[in-house]
Amino acid sequence: MAIAFPALLLALLLSSSHLPLSSPADEAFDVRRHLSTVTRYDVATEAYDGSFSPSTIHDGCRPIHLNLVARHGTRAPTKKRIKELDRLAIHLDSLLSDAKQKAGKDSLQKIPAWLWGWQSPWKGRERGGELISKGEEELYKLGTRVKERFPQLFDEEYHPDTFRIMATQVPRASASAVAFGMGIFAGRGSLGPGQHRSFSVISESRASDIHLRFFDTCETYKEFRTSKEPDVEKMKEPIFDQIASSLSSRYHLNFTRQDISTLWFLCKQEASLLDITNQACGLFNPSEVSLLEWTDDIEVFVLKGYGESVNYRMGVPLLQDVVHSMEQAISAEEGGTSEKARLRFAHAETVVPFTCLLGLFLEGPEFEKIQREQPLSLPPKPPQRRNWRGSSVAPFAGNNMLVLYQCPGNTSNDRLSSGVQRNQYFVHVLHNEIPIPMPGCGQRDFCQFEVFKERIVNPHLKHDFNSVCGMKLKMPEANCPLQKPCSFTKSREAV
Repeated sequence: MAIAFPALLLALLLSSSHLPLSSPADEAFDVRRHLSTVTRYDVATEAYDGSFSPSTIHDGCRPIHLNLVARHGTRAPTKKRIKELDRLAIHLDSLLSDAKQKAGKDSLQKIPAWLWGWQSPWKGRERGGELISKGEEELYKLGTRVKERFPQLFDEEYHPDTFRIMATQVPRASASAVAFGMGIFAGRGSLGPGQHRSFSVISESRASDIHLRFFDTCETYKEFRTSKEPDVEKMKEPIFDQIASSLSSRYHLNFTRQDISTLWFLCKQEASLLDITNQACGLFNPSEVSLLEWTDDIEVFVLKGYGESVNYRMGVPLLQDVVHSMEQAISAEEGGTSEKARLRFAHAETVVPFTCLLGLFLEGPEFEKIQREQPLSLPPKPPQRRNWRGSSVAPFAGNNMLVLYQCPGNTSNDRLSSGVQRNQYFVHVLHNEIPIPMPGCGQRDFCQFEVFKERIVNPHLKHDFNSVCGMKLKMPEANCPLQKPCSFTKSREAV
């Protein structure tokens, strides 16, 4: 599937030509809920509207295995972004100097006071991207809640074969795994006042990790992304240009498109990491924030999500691993020691494709389209409602949990000829700990395991990692539209 947009540019320019200022109704607007994938976990889960009624799980059912695919927690900006903010400080100083020389007293009063002498909170930092204390807390508390929610799964003595914990080799992911493990196993050991215990975290080499870093090992995807990123940036330009014009008029500063991009990034960092919402975020009104959030969500959709099938097809090894672990758990119920949980910690580039493989955040007809590998439209622009929001799909610490339940069979139809009752197995899917409807299972969150495999998993299995990624992608001609299917062909060049 592919997406593009020549006609969309003009439509965006026209529809965004007048951006309203804040109104009294905007006073309840919380910018922290509109930061796309930079949203903190607690804010993302508080925003859940409760519109879905989860399934009632029979008292006789018991969880026997849990799969977790989680993103790392809230992190510091990367080294590259820290330098960008340092350049912003220099540029803002230049803009203010020009304004001081050219503008009158009334114009200067329109400039927010915080801009004068502003310096990046991360000024001088030589390193970045690490898990911060808020991120540690997110994963620790998540581990504590998972243990409390499924005590039957975590009442056994720790063994690395019983509780498999995996992370990518990126430090913020492995640190997230450690924080989660500390929450899960708190009080189960003899180390320190918290009675912690040691546990192992397994990582594959970055060069060969096809389960959690498939986006780094799939040449087809990397070439697709390289070809598509300019289109995505072009899609953002009319939004950034219009907001730059609005802010320049509002504050009498000559803001550019690049300024808007960097100020929006600063807004997200200040609001999510520092709980500061009255500086960079305060420059934008709610309508502008919603549009900027939408540009981020579209980027995630096109480059990581449903925008092109390679984005999630390359994650098939992870889906297979999840299903295989469930089948092993079912087999172990017949006798022997079973694995209770397989816990994975990675990145938005992992969680988003896995979410798409499950068919989440789609309407029914859209699910049928991706099963047939047909293109989807871009998520609609505000103020229209959309299911696809980065703040819901993959906030910091965002996660999918697939809990395998064993349930007693019904009466005669579920009994073996010997008269022994046949157990049934169901998959309960939770996204960010909240039951979520699966279009592939009739919009239910509690799905028979065999139905789950047949309707959701098996259609993806006609593709494997080698067929999707093992051959280089011969890209279509330039300017392939973002919103129309592009004809991609694969050549058998060695990668």
